[in-house]
Order: sequence, then structure tokens, then C-alpha cells
Amino acid sequence: MKIGIIGTGVFGIAIASILHKNNHEITMWTKFGEEANDLTNNKLRKNLNNYIIPSDIKITTNIEELCNNKDIIYIAVPAEFVTETCTKAIPYIKNQHICIASKGIEESSLMFLPDIVKQLFNTNRIGVISGPTFAIDIINNVPIGLSLASYNPETSKQIYNSLNNKKIKMFITNDIIGTCICGAIKNVIAIASGIINGLGYPISTQAMLITQSLHDIKELINKLGGNGSTILSFAGFGDIILTCTSEKSRNYTLGKMIGSRVDERNLNAYINSNTIEGLTVLRSIHNIINDNNIDIPMINLIYDIVYNKKNPDNLTELLTK
Repeated sequence: MKIGIIGTGVFGIAIASILHKNNHEITMWTKFGEEANDLTNNKLRKNLNNYIIPSDIKITTNIEELCNNKDIIYIAVPAEFVTETCTKAIPYIKNQHICIASKGIEESSLMFLPDIVKQLFNTNRIGVISGPTFAIDIINNVPIGLSLASYNPETSKQIYNSLNNKKIKMFITNDIIGTCICGAIKNVIAIASGIINGLGYPISTQAMLITQSLHDIKELINKLGGNGSTILSFAGFGDIILTCTSEKSRNYTLGKMIGSRVDERNLNAYINSNTIEGLTVLRSIHNIINDNNIDIPMINLIYDIVYNKKNPDNLTELLTK
């Protein structure tokens, strides 16, 4: 297949590594000319343990070149840039299948990413992949699991065929809503899990938090029109376990700093020097549940701890009510 990947961040590179092993022809796009030149000339991703990008993966800043004659377009940019980036691609999207590898919610519109892509491209050839996968683990070619969600059976088939190999297990579903909710909200729960750890509580208390969160997320999925059983998928329970228990997660690390009561200066320094998706998702989810009169006290409390500086100890008090 001929495949284009929008985004040259660590996850985009990780997806490219899978597709390259599967012998597909790959072009990647970045809007930054300096980055394109560096990746083209040096083929080195320093923040992925100095991963060497295969020489036959093409890097471009030309969105038309990225899109034209491709079978599948993967979107792997942060949620906040999906509208901006996809708008550039509108003239060049014809009948390509679109796979969204990004996770999150657009804060300004409170829209999930497939809804944005469908609206911009006027297509139903849209799929979403989500699961417990750190980019470095994908690069290292370890066994991983992914949920693949689409309303379009042909899109599911094409995305599945592009990624499928002996190291990847994929579950196919038509629950795009549930898959997107899981992929976004797990970063919020990771912040809360980090807070529990920062307060000095053991993994037993974190497990309590995670278990109660699964029930809350299932309720949220059902209320927003998805299938609650998606919480048991790779996109749900799998990704939550990964993100909520690993210090590789920036969201978890931020929560641990909040629970440890790191001073405001150091906390802000960490936030300003790292992309922490959970902060934006927390604001969006908080607005969504309140706009829809959905009662999830844990989300409201996490919001109050992070943004209104409420005492982190209130989190354990809520868990034991």
C-alpha cells in the first residue's frame, strides 16, 4: 500500500515503523521545514532512543504530496492541531481511507476527532486506533494490542491489513464513540493515579481508583451514545492500566508531582516543558459532563484539584465514601 502519515512526532514515527516492517510505501508530513530537513538528512529521532528512521521513508512539508495517490492517510498530530492540519489537506482528500491515531478532544468545540475529520473531509471512510502502546515499545517491536474502530467495514479491513503482523493483535469494533472516550479520558485518570502515588499510597489504592474509574467511564460512554463494554477493550482497560501505572506517562508524572505537593514553580516548569494531554482533556471532559448533566464526581474533583488547587487528600476521601 501507499500510505501517508500526517505528523512526525514520536507516535507517528512509531506507526511508520510498523508500516515499514509490513513493506508499505510511506510518506510523512510535517509543517516545519527545519524538522523535515533534519529528519531527511539525519534520519534520527533523538527522543525515541536515537531511533534511525528507515532511509526509504520520505519526509515532506507538501501536504498535496502527502495525500495524493495514497491508500490510507494516518493522522498522528496532537488533538489541538487536527482541525488546522486537516483543513490544509481538504483539497487533496478524495477516496482515501483515514485512520486517526491521535487521542483527545478538541477543546474549543468539545468534538471528538472522528467527528472533526468527517465534517472536514465529508467522508465515512474513517477509522480510529487506540490501545496500550508507548511509542518506544512499538519501535522496539514488542507484542502490542490495539482497538480498531470504524463504521465502515472496508476501512476497517484496509487499516487492519496495513498494520497486521505477528507482533500486533487487533480487536475490531464499530464503537468509535467509546473508543475515543477511552483514549482521551485515560490521561485524566492517569493524573489521578499519579496523585494517589504522590500522596504516598501504595499500588493497592491506585488499583481501587482505577477500578472505580472504569465504572465511571463505562457510564460516560453509555450516556454519550457508545457501547459501555468498550471499557474492557485494549482502548479501555488496557490503555488505562498502562497509562495509570507507568512513570513513562507524563500525565502520571504530573499527578505524582501534584500529590507530592511539588512547589508551583517546579510544577509549572514541568507543564511548560512537556506535552501533557490530560490537562486539556480534563477541561474538555469536565465541560462535557456538566453540559450534559452527567454526574461523575471523580472528574469534577480531579478538575478542582488540578485547576482550583483543592486539597489532593480529597481524592482518597472520595474513593472511600
